[in-house]
Amino acid sequence: MNETPEDKAFREEVRAWLAEHLNGDFAHARGLGGPGREHEAFEIRSEWERHMAAHGWTCVGWPVEYGGRGASVEQQVIFHEEYALADGPARVNHIGENLIGPTIIAYGTEEQKKRFLPPIVAATELWCQGYSEPNAGSDLANVQTKAVLDGDVWKVTGQKVWTSLALESQWCFVVCRTEPGSSRHHGLSYLLVPMDQPGVEIRPIIQITGTSEFNEVFFDDAVTDASHIIGAPGEGWKIAMATLGFERGVATLGQQVGFRREFEGVAELARKTGAIDDPLLRDRLTRSYIELEAMRLNAVRIMEGVAAGAPGPESSISKLVWGTWHRDLGEIAMEVLGAAGTLAQGEPYDLDDWQRLFLFSRSDTIYAGSNEIQRNIISERVLGLPREARP
Repeated sequence: MNETPEDKAFREEVRAWLAEHLNGDFAHARGLGGPGREHEAFEIRSEWERHMAAHGWTCVGWPVEYGGRGASVEQQVIFHEEYALADGPARVNHIGENLIGPTIIAYGTEEQKKRFLPPIVAATELWCQGYSEPNAGSDLANVQTKAVLDGDVWKVTGQKVWTSLALESQWCFVVCRTEPGSSRHHGLSYLLVPMDQPGVEIRPIIQITGTSEFNEVFFDDAVTDASHIIGAPGEGWKIAMATLGFERGVATLGQQVGFRREFEGVAELARKTGAIDDPLLRDRLTRSYIELEAMRLNAVRIMEGVAAGAPGPESSISKLVWGTWHRDLGEIAMEVLGAAGTLAQGEPYDLDDWQRLFLFSRSDTIYAGSNEIQRNIISERVLGLPREARP
């Protein structure tokens, strides 16, 4: 990516601000959080998010009229790269800033934009995603959670699962079935539901990493205002797909800088242990590096499509590639560690960074759309191949 003088100046501004502010009370927050570690220092990371907001560094790609900086795609890439290079803590407002916020900007009413966007920019309201269900994980069209319009409120009943950060969130965007007797993609609606109410129960799911950023959420006649629907009733599938496209947007560039740091850590570990002398392992590391470079270039290409509006099914390529790559890096890390990688670091179940990487990255090819589903989307909607036979 060739940087203009304006982009170079923007990079220097971001770098200088992070160098100045990731110090003092926030110095010990560097590098905390992230996949498998969302439990770490959540309060200080939330405080850091609000500090960023106070200085105008949240939602940098949003239009200025909605509280953002109106940064170009290139500048958004720069911001996420510099943030990762500065070892900034994992963002707690990712779902609000990068998923529901852009969705509301693209499809919400003016009243919804006025109500929901400012608290996202200020990082005072956090969001979670109510998509997956026990029988509707990768098959999102099989959603069974129901919502009924009762006067001036929607009443929501059903179960969602694998809901990241539900315990810390004030709001959830919920895909639910609002047309009785409908099936598959039809009859779905996209509702914004407050989490702090008697009709919502959250149960943490303990993962193999020992942490529980994923949760089950049960709705039992939970209510939300009739106006808290994005799009029209029955348009939930279209809105949900747009949100998934935004999820695979520019923030993945920052994610990949984090991937690069992990790769470099694994390579350094291989040099220290002598595993680098194994030609087969060295070949795997070389392939991993090449794939990382290709992944970045592909993400930049997809971002150009994002700049033109809501991303299309091509974004599934990005999810398929990074999920598989990250899982494979975890396997390489275990190969580098050898037998020592099978031993916990302490009681009762203290894992090091490489063990946590290996265990958590098993989920990368499943959550946010499994590899199998991504391949179907790419083959049918990008390549135009015949659709898979369905009952």
